[in-house]
Amino acid sequence: MASGSATPAQAAAWLARDAVDSLPAGELERKLVSVAEQGRSLRVKLGIDPTAPDLHLGHTVVLRKLQEFQGLGHQVVLIVGDYTARVGDPSGRSQIRPLLTGEQVDANARRFADQAAHVLDVGEVELRFNGEWLDMATHELFALARTTTIAQLLERDDFAKRQAAHEPVSVLELLYPLLQGYDSVAVKADVELGGTDQKFNLLLGRDIQRAYGEEEQAILTMPILPGTDGVRKMSKSLGNEIAVLDRPEQIYAKTLRVPDDALAQWWELLCDEPPSPGLSPRDAKRTLARSLVARFHDEAAAQDAERAFDRVFVDHELPEEIEDASFHAGDGEVHLPALVAELFGMSRSEARRLQEQGGVRIGGAMLSGAELDLAPEMLDGQVLQVGKRRHRRLHRRG
Repeated sequence: MASGSATPAQAAAWLARDAVDSLPAGELERKLVSVAEQGRSLRVKLGIDPTAPDLHLGHTVVLRKLQEFQGLGHQVVLIVGDYTARVGDPSGRSQIRPLLTGEQVDANARRFADQAAHVLDVGEVELRFNGEWLDMATHELFALARTTTIAQLLERDDFAKRQAAHEPVSVLELLYPLLQGYDSVAVKADVELGGTDQKFNLLLGRDIQRAYGEEEQAILTMPILPGTDGVRKMSKSLGNEIAVLDRPEQIYAKTLRVPDDALAQWWELLCDEPPSPGLSPRDAKRTLARSLVARFHDEAAAQDAERAFDRVFVDHELPEEIEDASFHAGDGEVHLPALVAELFGMSRSEARRLQEQGGVRIGGAMLSGAELDLAPEMLDGQVLQVGKRRHRRLHRRG
């Protein structure tokens, strides 16, 4: 939709077409009418806490919605939560989230700002860090705390569930929705975006704006992208994420792991167009994988990633690039489960079980479960393969 080509009603309907909630009903259209009369654009806010070093595809669902507002000429305000990340968002959590150090948060925040450029025109984005205003004096924090009651905060599903299960809810966690709401006050947000797990926080932001005498924001909640397991929310802590900065071959291979029953949702949330009719799940998944690699790298990288995947998983050849690893044969033999455990981050019992199941190869030859202690000459210069995806070229040291 081109900027200036639609009425406020048409623009509101288009912007909300793939949202789960547009609240309050009719508010986005009313905002569009109001700013047009004032001769200004909407201020559209999204806050992201840098609790991990990289943005992943789940983040891009909401970033793409920001891009649509940006395309209509509205002002995007991207808030990197360098301060709220020190508190920890309890949304969707069944227990207290481990807190990061200040150094970790600051490093992640710098990376987030750079990575947002993969989706947004960052030259036109108002980039803010909420430490600008949340590092407030005690009397200001007291004033913010007076805007909300404990009863309101305990209406949150996650808090209520934790109380029912006799799990702790810290005072610090109770403060988080207030701090996020104050972000909307600080940047004078007209609209705030978030995932469906943020609905409570976004609505509370309206209450806090009203308490500070500001006009209340409209909110849009977007669907949450499941991770590569097809079930749980995409998250680095769950190991089911695809990072924006992943290498092309990683993006391609991880996308092909998405279960068939989650494929339609991935297409809907990540792509502008649906797959061609009649494509098999396999071909639809490959098309999606190429599209994602091309988006975050380029078309040549997408073609190379597909060829690399086929080389290993279709033609059963070794990857063109294999990481080197060294081993030491202290007593004249190498205990293979110990070496596999060391190189691939697993226990010795797990490594031994993989070997018994035929999942360990040396130089292409499958090892039996009885071949546990090997002469170093059998390993030096050979490729150790564990499962289908993990390879190391071994070199003896010492």
